[in-house]
Order: sequence, then C-alpha cells, then structure tokens
Amino acid sequence: MGGAFLAAAVLARLGGRIGLPTIPLFILAGILLGPHTPGYTLLSNPHDLEMLSALGLVLLLFYLGLEFHMDDLKTGGRKMAIAGGTYLALNVGAGLGFGFALGWGTSEALVLAGVLGISSSAIVTKILVDLGRIGNPETRPILGIIVVEDVFLALYLAALQPILSGADSLSAMLVDAGKAFGFLLLLALAARFGTKIIGKLMNTRDDELLVISFLGVAVFVAGVSEMFGVADAIGAFMVGLMLGSTTSGERILKLVHPLRDAFGAIFFFAFGLSIDPGDLLSVFWPVLAAVVLTLAMNVAAGLAAARIYSFGTQATANIATTLVARGEFALILATMAAAAGLDNRLSPFIAGYVLLLAVLAPLAAGRSHWLARILPGGRGGPDGGGKDGDKDQEQIPVSV
Repeated sequence: MGGAFLAAAVLARLGGRIGLPTIPLFILAGILLGPHTPGYTLLSNPHDLEMLSALGLVLLLFYLGLEFHMDDLKTGGRKMAIAGGTYLALNVGAGLGFGFALGWGTSEALVLAGVLGISSSAIVTKILVDLGRIGNPETRPILGIIVVEDVFLALYLAALQPILSGADSLSAMLVDAGKAFGFLLLLALAARFGTKIIGKLMNTRDDELLVISFLGVAVFVAGVSEMFGVADAIGAFMVGLMLGSTTSGERILKLVHPLRDAFGAIFFFAFGLSIDPGDLLSVFWPVLAAVVLTLAMNVAAGLAAARIYSFGTQATANIATTLVARGEFALILATMAAAAGLDNRLSPFIAGYVLLLAVLAPLAAGRSHWLARILPGGRGGPDGGGKDGDKDQEQIPVSV
C-alpha cells in the first residue's frame, strides 16, 4: 500500500513539473510496478487492491455528485442542453460507429461508445484552473457540457449494466433494466424531495462523526445498488447528489476531498497493474484511429458550441481542445467490461486511449491558438481568434 501511494506520488510530482495531469501518471505507475513489466514487481496480483480500488471509484463518483446540483441544469438553460446534446451526439455516435467498425462485438461497441463519447471532468477542470480560464466566456458552456455528460453517464451506465450482465433473454434483460431504473428513480426522488430529512439525519458539528456518516451511507448505498443491477459508482453519485444539497454539503465536500484524492489514486494505480504493456502494442492502430476520431469530433463539437454561443475562433479552439481529455469514466467502463468478461482487447485499448489523450489534452489546450489560426475565419494569435474572439471578456463567476 505504501509503495503504491509513494510510486504514484513520485511520478505525479515529476509529471507536474512539465504540466501533465495526475491520472495517466497514476496508471503509468501501476503499469511500471505491475506483474507484466520487467524489473521490480510491487504487487504480483492486482486483485490485492480490489476493495481499495472499488472504494476509490465510489469516492470519485460520490464527490462528483456533491459538486453537481439540479440547479446547474437550469443555469444556461436551452443553450447548455443543445451544446451538451450536440457534443454527445457527435462523440457517442462516432464512438458507437467506431466500435462496430472494429468488429469486437455489440456489447464492446456499446462500451466504446461511452469511452469515446464522455470527457474527463477531473482533467477538464484541472486544465481550466491551470490555464487560468475559469473566468473566460467559453468556460460556462464547457462546464455545461460536462454537466450534461454527467447526467447522460448516470443513465447510460444504468442502461448498460443489464446488457453487460448477460441476461438470458429479452424479458430477463427488461426485468433487470426495470429493477435498475426503479432503484435509480427511488434514489432520484430521495435526492429531489428528501433533502431536509437527510440533512437533519446527517447534521453534526463533529467532523469525525460526519466523515464516518457520509462514508457509511455512500459505501452502503453503492453496495445495495449493485444488488439491483445499478453500478456501485452510480449509487455513490446519487448519494453525493442528495448530500450535496443539504446544509452539511459544503463541509462534506471539503472533508471528502483528500479521501477522494488518496483512494482515487489507488483506483488508477490498480487499473495500471492489470495492464500488460505488450497488449498495448496489439491495439496501437485502433488507439491511434480512436484518438484522431476524437480530435476531429471535438473540433466539430467546438464549432457547434461556438455557433450556439456566438463565439469567435479562439473560444472555439479552447472548447475543442479542453474537452478532449478522457479519464475516470472510460476506466469505469473498462472495469465493468472486464467484470462482464468482454473482449480482452478492451482494457489495453482503453488504457492506451486514456493515457494518450490525458497527455495530449493539456498540451493541446495550452496551444489552442494554433488551432484557432486554421479554423474558418481564424487569423488571430493567442489573444485573437476572429471578430468575436474577445467578445464579453468580463470575468464570469463559475462554480467548479
């Protein structure tokens, strides 16, 4: 355990010096110290970290639920819904087509649709903060698209779970899907109408009791969710949605942050342990094709969002490059696919795809002015970007 934390920390510190996000570095630490790489093996059996890895996944989605508020869907209204829907249609649609083109199977294609279609909110947020773009006009639609993606993810995972569980017949699959959506609806109603009661039950001035309480609820509901065919991570997300709206929400957000970081690192590290670098070579060309496809779809989505919001070319380039990163959600799908016994090429494909885009995304976002110059009407430099590039440049307060 200590070695896993230290290895992840050392690589993350080194990567931070050149501006790389932590997620691909945590995965790389697991690959380098895993049983499939020559040299020192820290853990010969990745399953030794299975429970801690599951806890990391639960805390990642629990934290995301805390940050997400139902009011976020109302802010930005129609434009946000159209921009988010357009992004998902382009990227999820392209991912589904790509999955079928590979010919690995229908279930595999459905997994790849989610992998290629959904951005990493953790990396996107980090890029915005690191580049000082939180107050930029285009940041609001970027975060709006992330919110729409989060809602889609919850529904997509709930729908995908019965398919991956291998229901024996259509009726059995419908029953499983009904149980999953019924439980999800119950959690959604509790989040919408039970906030006051839940808030009173959770309320305490003692931080120790509050930590034990919200951890107990999040992990317990995640476990019950699995019994109803809902991914444990989505159960945790719904608990975060409930608790985030209570009077203790802000305190819980602060208290869970270091826990999320610590156990989230173990989740990414454990995923790296399961990857055989030799397998990455076998999926090199599919990974490269998927990366090119994702870059193209993000440029198209950036152009669409810019048209909706009347932005110039620099803002268009910022949207396109910032949303490129794929991370935690792709790895959640990889974990589900592995548990369902799907094609064994999926895990190395997703690992290579996430690693490559997680490295490319911050580099591309920092040099988005290069893209702005080649977009239609783009002749501006880093601060230019067309006639609307500097439109409405006042600092817009955005909650991250």
